[in-house]
Amino acid sequence: MSAQPTITVEGPPSDGTGRDSSSGPSDGLQAGLKNRHLSMIAIGGVIGAGLFVGSGAGIKAAGPGILVSYALAGLMVVLVMRMLGEMAAADPSSGSFSAYADRALGRWAGFTIGWLYWFFWVVVLAVEATAGAGILTGWVPGVPQWAWALIVMVVLTATNLVSVGSYGEFEFWFAGIKVVAIAAFIVIAGLAVFGVLPDTEAVGLTNLTGEGGFLPNGPGAILSGMLLVVFSFMGSEIVTLAAGESADPVKMISKATNSVIWRIGIFYLGSIALVVTLLPWNAPAIVKHGPYVAALDVIGIPHAGTVMDVIVLTAVLSCLNSGLYTASRMAFSLGRRGDAPKSFGQVNKRGVPAVAIWSSVAFGFIAVIFNYTSPDTVFDFLLKSSGAVALFVWLVICFSQLRMRKIIERDMPERLTVKMWLYPYLTYATITLILFVVGYMFYDKDGRQQMVLSVAVGVLVLAIGLVLDQRRNRLAAVKA
Repeated sequence: MSAQPTITVEGPPSDGTGRDSSSGPSDGLQAGLKNRHLSMIAIGGVIGAGLFVGSGAGIKAAGPGILVSYALAGLMVVLVMRMLGEMAAADPSSGSFSAYADRALGRWAGFTIGWLYWFFWVVVLAVEATAGAGILTGWVPGVPQWAWALIVMVVLTATNLVSVGSYGEFEFWFAGIKVVAIAAFIVIAGLAVFGVLPDTEAVGLTNLTGEGGFLPNGPGAILSGMLLVVFSFMGSEIVTLAAGESADPVKMISKATNSVIWRIGIFYLGSIALVVTLLPWNAPAIVKHGPYVAALDVIGIPHAGTVMDVIVLTAVLSCLNSGLYTASRMAFSLGRRGDAPKSFGQVNKRGVPAVAIWSSVAFGFIAVIFNYTSPDTVFDFLLKSSGAVALFVWLVICFSQLRMRKIIERDMPERLTVKMWLYPYLTYATITLILFVVGYMFYDKDGRQQMVLSVAVGVLVLAIGLVLDQRRNRLAAVKA
């Protein structure tokens, strides 16, 4: 393992497998994603089902102070995405942060974070398939929930197997519906707040300052709320993996990185601010029906629950679609780098890594089965042991950027088109913030088990990576 990793600077940037990433992939992957696909993937990537449904738990925990929780979590993601954008713009890769960790920190780091990220997304497949099946069963109760879960998994697997363009097209429309929905909510709720809509009166700041004040549960609740919302931002990094299968990855990565601030500011902070302005933070409907349904009911929008079910189902299908794509591309990158079976790094005649897709969806199917047969044991373990992977990924991106920045400046300064702000100070500040959140999870009784199990699985994967690394080094020494 080299103490001073380098990136070849003769010719266009490479993903470590020899492909020319400035003009689309040449490692067999199909350059089938169009600019409109990448733009919508970037915009919609931060809007998940957790925003529409899970944000209610955060509001209950922190009251109106949840806005500070979202602001802190959003700031952390913006900074991490800027670091990732710097590396990805200089050297686009299908393995994204895993490939950069491989080069900057060592093969053990790329192996560990790559497999943990894959594990996270295949578990998410089971969670989202079950959530989507629950909504569909409510509409068509004659079809059992497990059958709906099977149907959505099969359909989206077929979509990913056809071509990367099929994935992009589905995601374009899924993301488009989410964006239109959240934008419509912001407009309607904003008009209601100011009393512009019929039969509404301006609400002022009563709900933000009443019912115990802005921080009814104390300042510490901000951190508790942050633990509940921080993981809803996972998915922002997908665009850096997907950009590698576009004709102009550098341009799309730069665009996505620069737009992450307004995306988080509008979609998360803007919409949640309207919810806690329209409703008292302790209104039972926020948790029972979800914050957005509760807000629309207060405004007087008919059939708000049904409308939101459609939107949540779209968000679930979008997450399923992107989760399968992301897991398979990470498996593909691991296969190309020799950290997974070689078949994972191969593509079929359509330029699709079929084996990587099938292996990812197979584990997802198994997890779905456990979700029905052993929800409180096996699946509970899978869920909790993958829960903190987002924080691990963000930490690895920070440490990789510290090293990669020096490598890029030394070997290919002309490719430093996206720069981390106030380097290295903001990078160190981000590391400190992430470690603080990790420490608070160990302290928090609800987050402790999740963190302990996630660390245990992380250590296991790391140990496997180190053993394999030592084995490769011994074989290389024997051959030499």
